[in-house]
Amino acid sequence: MWWIILAIVVVIIIALIAIYNSLVTLRLRVKNAWSQIDVQLQRRFDLIPNLVETVKGYMEHEADVLTKVTDLRSSWADAKTVDEKAKLDNQLSESLKTIMAVAENYPDLKANQNFSELQTELTNTENKISYSRQFYNDTVTRYNTKLEVFPSNIIASMFHFTAEELFEVDNAEAKKNVKVDFSK
Repeated sequence: MWWIILAIVVVIIIALIAIYNSLVTLRLRVKNAWSQIDVQLQRRFDLIPNLVETVKGYMEHEADVLTKVTDLRSSWADAKTVDEKAKLDNQLSESLKTIMAVAENYPDLKANQNFSELQTELTNTENKISYSRQFYNDTVTRYNTKLEVFPSNIIASMFHFTAEELFEVDNAEAKKNVKVDFSK
């Protein structure tokens, strides 16, 4: 009889350890996923001064756009939370889109080799950022789900595991349908 009770206690302890370890593993994956976003955003921010300098000579009239990009880049260092960084990232993405759209009005700029290379690098980086956001959100969702389901929710509350924030688009314009008009 004691062997059965001892076996049950050992199984419960092993299950508790396994659940705890899986929660720790998921929490570390969330941190790693955020680090990957951070790395890609830093890569984009490192490219921005080169882009601004290349574009500056061509776009005297759009100086406010260049100033906004520079200001947003500077604000990045002060952002601490996922939400703050997400908002800055969304604003910066919109500003970079504006620069690329305005560049269409400057044929000499579009033909500039340095600008073309920077534009390609930024496009590749934007793709990596998009993938990293998706990976982060998938990882956070997996982690947050584990915090909510039984029996891991009991272990999570015992050891004070807390839910993580998703990286969300906080821009109503980005959520609207794109209107395509080929009649022009």
